[in-house]
Amino acid sequence: MSGEKTKPSGGLQREIQELSVLYEITRQMTAPIPIEERMRKALDVLHEKMGMHRGTLTLLDAEGENLTIEIAHGLDDQAKKKGSYKVGEGITGKVVEAGEPIAVPNIGEEPLFLNRTGARKDFRRNRIAFICVPIKIDQETIGALSVDRLFEGNISLDEDLRLLTIISSILAQTVAYYRMREKEKAKLQFENVELKRELARKFQPANIIGKSKRMEEVYEAIDMVSRTRSTVLLRGETGTGKELVAHAIHYGSHRAKGPFVKVSCAALPETLLESELFGYEKGAFTGAAAKKLGRFELADGGTLFLDEIGDISAAMQVKLLRALQEKEFERVGGIQTVRVDVRVIAATNRDLEKAIQEKQFREDLYYRLNVVPILLPSLRERREDIPLLVAHFLKKASLENGKKTKYISDEAMEHLMNYSWPGNIRELENAVERAVILCKSDTLEADLFPIPVRKGHPVAMPQFSGTQDPATGANASLEDAVGALEKGMIQEALRSNAGNQRKAAKSLGITERILGYKIKSYGLSCPR
Repeated sequence: MSGEKTKPSGGLQREIQELSVLYEITRQMTAPIPIEERMRKALDVLHEKMGMHRGTLTLLDAEGENLTIEIAHGLDDQAKKKGSYKVGEGITGKVVEAGEPIAVPNIGEEPLFLNRTGARKDFRRNRIAFICVPIKIDQETIGALSVDRLFEGNISLDEDLRLLTIISSILAQTVAYYRMREKEKAKLQFENVELKRELARKFQPANIIGKSKRMEEVYEAIDMVSRTRSTVLLRGETGTGKELVAHAIHYGSHRAKGPFVKVSCAALPETLLESELFGYEKGAFTGAAAKKLGRFELADGGTLFLDEIGDISAAMQVKLLRALQEKEFERVGGIQTVRVDVRVIAATNRDLEKAIQEKQFREDLYYRLNVVPILLPSLRERREDIPLLVAHFLKKASLENGKKTKYISDEAMEHLMNYSWPGNIRELENAVERAVILCKSDTLEADLFPIPVRKGHPVAMPQFSGTQDPATGANASLEDAVGALEKGMIQEALRSNAGNQRKAAKSLGITERILGYKIKSYGLSCPR
């Protein structure tokens, strides 16, 4: 391995050839084209004007340990990928390690030549010379420039080595810029990945569990509305976690340090609801011994969560509309106007559009509430989240009840995955807690869950096919069909438990309050 001299190629002609090459490469380095194209053009010039084949620009990685081919002439992408070396490995690795050029007269006789790219098929039979020079910036070697040269008697490797050394110095600044840009690109890609991870963590509030596509959409909506002052309307079935979402919006907003106040509108009659929302003055009615602040005032500077907003009376809707529009109201029995700064989040499981058509809900209040709607998916629409929820509720129930239950069998999980969960997350939590309490080992088995869950479908399901109303035979809407199914389940649960609402609610996996509300809604009577 040496700079073996052969017969010179002729003085003047060689000088003219070299000057032409240097001029063309210098011109390409300042051309208004992408940086990769500039370096590729330089290798093209060496091939076309000097007969140098398979030119490559090999650069060090950010850690300074590995070399990879970044730009090449005469190599396909697969060969480029194979051209990877450690510092000190092969001829290219030696050049970068020592910072000195190497010229090999015949690579077929050179043990250091690795032919890692596999591009030189007959290099053992054909006499091919290989020239490699370092690319340096301020005495730091950042890569190497190499070419192949078919050996000819009238070519001097020393002259080629000198020319390539000059060219490497011309390329150095461009290569350094390219290397710096690639580092910056890698850094930006890393930061982008980290940012997405951070956003994913931000989009998934700590109090909400789920990684399904539907829940990702909810997280994005939470993040979006948290940065605004707009009124939010949470839609979804009972038990889908609307209150948790309301908490997430509040604590993700600039009002996080303010109060979060909630009111269940369906739990209070009209007169009490007005007093709860707006407060009352001393002596406003019998028993009003002192002034009381309402929930609007208590939530001043924070968030007011109005749950089950679809169940308030027509008269109460008018008063609520004014409070939302004007940000002011009077306490019951008072004449002084109270102004507040409150962000309202409302929630309902009712079809408000249908209620508007039936004159049960004010259209102007609907538009005031429905500024930013967020639809929460039912549990059956996000079944892939069930294992995560089960694991969370299992751990929670075990801690709260002093149990050592840690696992759930595959069979039990399969039953839970196949059940329709009409009560959604709340029903699932109740089912898991009940199973933990009854469990006598560290694993929940299928027989610990209620019969409707173990069979994968509710008992006493009303039998009718298609979308026909079982009573009239006419086409029924999905809502009517679901209502008929729910009503039938409740009737069967009450019958099976001799009218005991607590036991019936437990068998259905819902709370006694919700059962009472549904009994009233369907006009059912409890058997004696």
